[in-house]
Amino acid sequence: MCSLSCPRLNLSKRGFDAAFILRRTIYQRMDGGLPCWRAGSAQRKVSSVQNAAIESSGLHLLSANRNPVSVSDFLEVVSDDLQNLNKNLKSLVSAESPILVSAAEQIFCAGGKRLRPALVFLVSRATAQLVGKEITAQHQRLAEIIEMIHTASLIHDDILDESGMRRGKETIHQMYGTRVAVLAGDYMFAQSSWHLANLENIEVIKLISQVIKDFATGEIQQASSLFDPDLSLEEYLLKSYYKTASLVAASTKSAAIFSKVNSNVCEQMYEYGKNLGLSFQVVDDLLDFTQSSEKLGKPAGSDLAKGNLTAPVIFALEEEPKLREIIDSEFSEEGSLEIAIEMVRKSGGIKRAQALAKEKAELAIQCLGCLPHSRYRSCLEGIVEYSLERIA
Repeated sequence: MCSLSCPRLNLSKRGFDAAFILRRTIYQRMDGGLPCWRAGSAQRKVSSVQNAAIESSGLHLLSANRNPVSVSDFLEVVSDDLQNLNKNLKSLVSAESPILVSAAEQIFCAGGKRLRPALVFLVSRATAQLVGKEITAQHQRLAEIIEMIHTASLIHDDILDESGMRRGKETIHQMYGTRVAVLAGDYMFAQSSWHLANLENIEVIKLISQVIKDFATGEIQQASSLFDPDLSLEEYLLKSYYKTASLVAASTKSAAIFSKVNSNVCEQMYEYGKNLGLSFQVVDDLLDFTQSSEKLGKPAGSDLAKGNLTAPVIFALEEEPKLREIIDSEFSEEGSLEIAIEMVRKSGGIKRAQALAKEKAELAIQCLGCLPHSRYRSCLEGIVEYSLERIA
């Protein structure tokens, strides 16, 4: 039986301080606590993507002289928490049907980084430290619920997207058929909802329940806007919030709620999760144009081929009128998809999408100004850098 450990993350206990160098502090707190960006001695406001590229602002999240960011360094500080989570996941999805258990274990073992539960643990520890407390069993169960919900959403996403591969392995519906895959996803949603109710915190129950609704809303919006060259950037970001950022935002805020910090800190953690989630999604959409099929684990340009228009395409459409015609035709002519991909790459759409990802990342890091300086906050900042380095 496959282990629930994460193959890409070394969870062995080694000297964290030796492996992880704390990032340069990029905040100064002004007037009692509101953080603002500084570059040298001059204050900088986060620039609008529509007005100026982030590169021209003089503010850079990534330094050209530093070593590549390793996400395992940032997650190692909560390695014990993640090990406990891995042990508990199997028992949480136990069912009468062995095939449902097998299907769930298959995707748990697919090599993910457990980034979402790691964010729960990092925020839990950072906010608990703020009020002089330790994390609780509620924090631990929250992380497990978040991973179950995320996993269930992946199973359903692969069915809707007709994806044959995920992380280089066959998807659940390819292995067991669509019927079993749908039931496996439904079962995990139901199990996570039951465990969520047992947390007995109405605010958290509302937050996480809304996420499941948002998943469906996002899928409906995406399905209704396929091959639509009039899709706006605002509509794209809203869909991305529903499909990706909603879960991250709700989980980071819920972690803060269980730490019993004040409402302002809870809201800042929500905004951190939301902007991090949006930045991650834009980066993922960029990789569809900049990485090879081998690295992606799916064909490059697959989103565009299916009519799912993302930030690079939306920006490219403003510069390439011919691209609109090709998308309207749904790539009916041979070679038209390759032509469209090349237009996106040459139009500046990728560069503008990179600026958008950096803008959202900067907003995320600003929200961490309410937390005390600690290795947990440094890791939360580092995860933002990790996301951006994928397109550096």
